[in-house]
Amino acid sequence: MNLLHSLLIVAVVAISTLLTRAIPFILFGRGEKRVGATVLYIGRLLPPAIMATLLIYALRDISFGGVENWLFDLGAIGVTTLIHLKWRNALLSIAVGTILYMILVQGLFW
Repeated sequence: MNLLHSLLIVAVVAISTLLTRAIPFILFGRGEKRVGATVLYIGRLLPPAIMATLLIYALRDISFGGVENWLFDLGAIGVTTLIHLKWRNALLSIAVGTILYMILVQGLFW
């Protein structure tokens, strides 16, 4: 791979990134007044769908053989649920739940 080939790859990636970020603003403008009902519906539906997908992915290999195998999972899920019910912020819920889970798994049983 020579320098020209590398520069072309970087240029294509840069243009693709720029276009994927600019196209929504080009299509819908800066406000919600031109956004269709379907896009708004998907915007409301997507965060819970992503959280459900993450939950299924996280619990796919859970083993109930010993308490240490599932206690941390259920604790982090419980905290995530409580935070989400209190503040209704998907990003905060996922971040706090993930951080708590990592602290529990990595920190309690060294």
